[in-house]
Amino acid sequence: MLVRTVRMTFRPDAVEEFLAMFEGVAPQIRTFEGCQHLELWEDARYPNILTTYSHWDSADALDAYRESALFRSTWARTKKWFAAPTVAHSQHVKAGPIEPAATAPA
Repeated sequence: MLVRTVRMTFRPDAVEEFLAMFEGVAPQIRTFEGCQHLELWEDARYPNILTTYSHWDSADALDAYRESALFRSTWARTKKWFAAPTVAHSQHVKAGPIEPAATAPA
């Protein structure tokens, strides 16, 4: 599995427009072949900084999405709202979530 994050800094006046657009395309991205999960995060301090967090079957699946008409049209609309360059990272999961230790009965 590949985990992808893309941090996007928007002009403050463009955030609502992006959110409306994202709401419309998110279901299509979530059902794109190879996409397992998609979330949109808002920075806790700066509401004009949003990050997509997604899980993909593989780098090839992500690349297929990035070469699709869906991505090209979505990205063309999105990039005009940026106030700064994006920061993207792809990671492979090496270990699953750490479960909290069980507490002893009182």
